[in-house]
Amino acid sequence: MTEHLDVIVVGAGLSGVGAAWHLQQRCPDRSFAILEARDAIGGTWDLFRYPGIRSDSDMHTLGYSFRPWTQAKAIADGPSIRAYVEDTAREAGIDRKIRFRHRLISAEWSTPDARWTLQVEKEGGERVEMTCGFLYVCSGYYDYAAGHAPDFPGSADFSGRIVHPQFWPEDLDYSGKQVVVIGSGATAVTLLPEMARHAAHVTMLQRSPTYVVTRPAQDGFANWLRRRLPARAAYGVTRWKNVLFGMFFYRMARRRPERVKERLIGMVREQLGADYDVATHFTPRYNPWDQRICLVPDADLFAALRSGAASVVTDTIETFTPAGIRLASGREIPADVIVTATGLKLAMMGGARIAVDGVPVNVGQAIQYKGMMLSDVPNLAFTFGYTNASWTLKADLVAAYVCRLLNTMKRRGVQQATPRIGDSGVAPEPFADFTSGYIQRAEAVLPKQGNRKPWRLNQNYALDVMALRFGSIDDSMEFANPPAGRRAA
Repeated sequence: MTEHLDVIVVGAGLSGVGAAWHLQQRCPDRSFAILEARDAIGGTWDLFRYPGIRSDSDMHTLGYSFRPWTQAKAIADGPSIRAYVEDTAREAGIDRKIRFRHRLISAEWSTPDARWTLQVEKEGGERVEMTCGFLYVCSGYYDYAAGHAPDFPGSADFSGRIVHPQFWPEDLDYSGKQVVVIGSGATAVTLLPEMARHAAHVTMLQRSPTYVVTRPAQDGFANWLRRRLPARAAYGVTRWKNVLFGMFFYRMARRRPERVKERLIGMVREQLGADYDVATHFTPRYNPWDQRICLVPDADLFAALRSGAASVVTDTIETFTPAGIRLASGREIPADVIVTATGLKLAMMGGARIAVDGVPVNVGQAIQYKGMMLSDVPNLAFTFGYTNASWTLKADLVAAYVCRLLNTMKRRGVQQATPRIGDSGVAPEPFADFTSGYIQRAEAVLPKQGNRKPWRLNQNYALDVMALRFGSIDDSMEFANPPAGRRAA
């Protein structure tokens, strides 16, 4: 028999576990399960195992609203974050709701039956069918099976080892070796100081610079407050302090980009000294927050550069050679190991095919609703965090809103909720006002946003609190039941 559940959550990472917690607390009468394609809890924080992996947001905002982060380090390493997600799932009994090695292949909505029919692939390739009243996709935004890896000329001739951070090999020994890390984003600036501890030398090879800002790994205010207040109260105060500071900094960057740019570059110059070529290696061609700013805890990147254990080269690649990389300038960089920290490959809905009444849904052409649903697609929500703040801030708000929507549907005796644009004349715009390569490459797979609310993304936590916690549930939302005689049980 086909198993039916009220809600199916896709993904057992940070978002999926959080979604399950909210469902248990706010919709205790609903049956649900979590489908997890892999065999572990944690999502991103279980998949990525490269040296030094850490958060690029503080854990007082990346952590759950309902479960305080109590460790001293606010900028946490990957294993600590994975343990935090696992502990949350275990303590709430959510781990018993997870179906591991269950990959969502396709989901089709039937209006006459008011339900989704899911094709799910289990371990070994076996296919099973499941149905649900509401589908909640918490699988993140990138392809777990493939990273973005440019086809570098001559890569087949390189005699050393080429590694992508998304698939870090356990047997890689880079001690005493020459390492080149290609990239300038969060992964590259994380790898460089950690690998420099053991390698002979690490070169970060970048085509263009990224904004880099340093902050202490420990939040002194949070640790002080936790000694004087109950954990939940201290966590709440610190969370809002960090949210408000992040909003203020982003607003300043948008209003006075040249002033913020000057300050950010000045901070780098303070770390590296007047003789370092900051203009070439740490002065981006774009304004702050046109792309995400890289966070460096305790200035570890700059310490590695000052020590001589690592260096930055800004140039373009002509070709790989047997012994390393030859640049467009003619310079050659020797390498035993090349790490291609070249970014992610994006995939919405976990790569699953979505259809409504037999018509395939092109997610890249749909318009998002409140950052969590799609135009004309019933009973489906997804989680996509902020580009300018912590992912979990938005994930928590979306989870609470989904529960609010489910409870409204039950109270009104309806089975279908569909965001409708109708004849309101909403004009489509790109999903994110971001120039980052991974966003630009994925324009065809990301949904659009509209030019007015509720179809326009806020990218602002305070505004989303008002919209998702207190805004009208009926705003551009159509509630309905199947035709008489066809209503699902």
